Amino acid sequence: MQASENNRAEELKVLGWSAEDVRKYEELWEYRHRWGAINLEREDRVFLRKAEAALPKIVSGKAEKKRLQDKSYYRWLSFYRDAMQSSAAEQGLSGGEQGAWPILISEELRAIDYYQPVLGLPDTLKAKELLAIREELAAQAASGGRLASFDFVGVLEELKRNEKTSWKPLRGEGNSDNGYAVLSADAAEAFRLEARSRLCSAIRDLFPSLKDSEKEPPATDWQPAS
Repeated sequence: MQASENNRAEELKVLGWSAEDVRKYEELWEYRHRWGAINLEREDRVFLRKAEAALPKIVSGKAEKKRLQDKSYYRWLSFYRDAMQSSAAEQGLSGGEQGAWPILISEELRAIDYYQPVLGLPDTLKAKELLAIREELAAQAASGGRLASFDFVGVLEELKRNEKTSWKPLRGEGNSDNGYAVLSADAAEAFRLEARSRLCSAIRDLFPSLKDSEKEPPATDWQPAS
């Protein structure tokens, strides 16, 4: 169990924990800080351990910086990319076809890997504006390809039955559109370049942690280190 002289509730908020769970953590932390953990119920001790396991590790009194790939927003995008790539919609592709949505997400992750934003609460709040850009690009892809189906909401609901997460559906709450554009090899490459340009520019302009960045856009052949 991690130990800290300070309540770290704000960090749990940034990680996406619900207001109710953050409040519970604060109350249990305060009790343990004053009276020790001996009189806490077992489920409360388990809750505290789970909360503190989710926080960045403390090394020499300082919180160890969490890797970009471990941030909630990055993991959320990666979850959807991986779910799509293993879906029936993707397994049925042939002749170099590619799904437009995995391309979109891969290019968003590529831009994040390149620009290295903090991905704290200010960034993730502004990232909500990317939803409209993704939808616009997806509609563009759908007009030039064939349409398959992917359950954007269902895959997240299945995850939530097995894990605790506050993640929201990729296409926004209340959006039941399961349209999944599939592109030919040539169309997919053109779409990738368009998505790359739009998402790189949007992330660079939107995220507050990048306001002082002087990085030029990544070269066409740039890829993150494996």
